[in-house]
Amino acid sequence: MTNKLFINLVIALLTTIILASCANNIITTNLDKKNFDRYFSAANVKVYSSEQAIKGDYQLIASVEGQDCQTKSHHALPDEINARTQARQQAFDQHANGVVFSGCTLLTHEQLVQLSESNDAKQCHAIVICYAKAYAIVSKPND
Repeated sequence: MTNKLFINLVIALLTTIILASCANNIITTNLDKKNFDRYFSAANVKVYSSEQAIKGDYQLIASVEGQDCQTKSHHALPDEINARTQARQQAFDQHANGVVFSGCTLLTHEQLVQLSESNDAKQCHAIVICYAKAYAIVSKPND
């Protein structure tokens, strides 16, 4: 019985020491509210099929573009969804709340090499670029 009591006492003492040593440490993370705001910013920008589809008053803010790069030939192909999301984030950064995409294009490695002055040829094996117009939209009531 004494042996069991001694083991329990040692375990309790070690647990206390471990917990006490952790209490003074400050925990830091790379979580940042700005990163979350930036990541979810595209959700605040609505995609419209055309200017005629916008209900309410609107003003053209800027042209925006997004891109997705395939860095190596064995990596995943560039994704239009990522490029469109990046364009929406750029629109949000310019205080827009709506975009109308004019199109997306895929540039293959061969096309990028032909554009030898392009820095993209050095960085990307292939790239998708999406273009859009960013708008500030004031919705009408009941929309």
